[in-house]
Amino acid sequence: MKEQDKTEAHLLRIREDINATDTAIVELLNRRAALSIEAGKLKAQSNAPVFRPGREEKVLEGLRAANTGPLPDEHLLAVYREILSSSRALQRSLRIAFLGPEGTFSHMACVEYFGAGFSGAPMPDLEQVFLAVTKRDCDLAIVPVENSVNGTVVQSLDLFAAYDVHVQAECYSRIRLCLVSRETSPAGITSVYSHSQALGQCSNWLRDKIPHAERISMESSALAATRAVNEAGSAAICHPVMAENLGLNILASGIENVPDNRTRFFIIGPEATREKDGGGAPLKSSLLFVIADRPGSLATVLQSLFQAGINMSKLESRPMRGESWKYIFFADLDCDITASEHAALLAAMRANCLRVRILGSYFSGRQNHGVI
Repeated sequence: MKEQDKTEAHLLRIREDINATDTAIVELLNRRAALSIEAGKLKAQSNAPVFRPGREEKVLEGLRAANTGPLPDEHLLAVYREILSSSRALQRSLRIAFLGPEGTFSHMACVEYFGAGFSGAPMPDLEQVFLAVTKRDCDLAIVPVENSVNGTVVQSLDLFAAYDVHVQAECYSRIRLCLVSRETSPAGITSVYSHSQALGQCSNWLRDKIPHAERISMESSALAATRAVNEAGSAAICHPVMAENLGLNILASGIENVPDNRTRFFIIGPEATREKDGGGAPLKSSLLFVIADRPGSLATVLQSLFQAGINMSKLESRPMRGESWKYIFFADLDCDITASEHAALLAAMRANCLRVRILGSYFSGRQNHGVI
């Protein structure tokens, strides 16, 4: 037998093995789906949540530990993102709110985290996103809280103070920004539309390449792209998918100030997460507190955390609505503040603050991919 014939015969056997393996995978996926449906029936009887980030984290940690290759962990997790997404949808379709329309970075982060098996509810502004969860019109929502380049999304912090929602998980999404327009060259651009965060994240490129163009803030990057469709001389900074969806030209891509540009998102719900039976990911807590207007109040709170050996990874203040010159502090702590071993610390904080509200305790999101 010629060498080429041997190669073809060997390739044919490999293909037959692949086909048999695919058939076996389909059978196993359907077996898993049937088990998910059965679990969903039991959850419905006990009113248990469909979305359980702790359980999903535990599943993924186990898969990472069991994976000996050659399939990379990143590819394995991408596959299981959709498997878990399908499992949730088989139990009950989740309605998830995000800052719309479709094509915004919030929408893309939602797809990255939840996979394809959810019912999207695009909202015209962030307050409507929070309202949808508060009124239980949606099961969950995804909201941006900070960007690695442009800092905190202050509107989100203000809305956390105004609405009774709970952080159930966090995720980090890689932000790739491009300039899109019906024009064919940046030279013809006289105005640039986008969300204020995106404009800030691309400030260096805008200053260097089209300093003459007016920068105009809009509710979302996707709305900015729709504005650029019909307005001569205008452009938008948005996700590249919007250019494809709207038939716009990509005039420049990768225009963010820092190549490793990421946005942190919270997944919020109307109730706190009831379980944290996850794997090896560390736990975090987010909370807001209001201190008394007297010397040393903030120092006392910080000293309590120091004495408890807890790291505060974020601290930011925002003006209180309706009360001039008073402030709410937002903090991220590297611990589960609701755990019994921190009861004394929490009691001390409540004793030294006018108000303490735990926004949520959750698993620290992994920054190298879009799913937990």
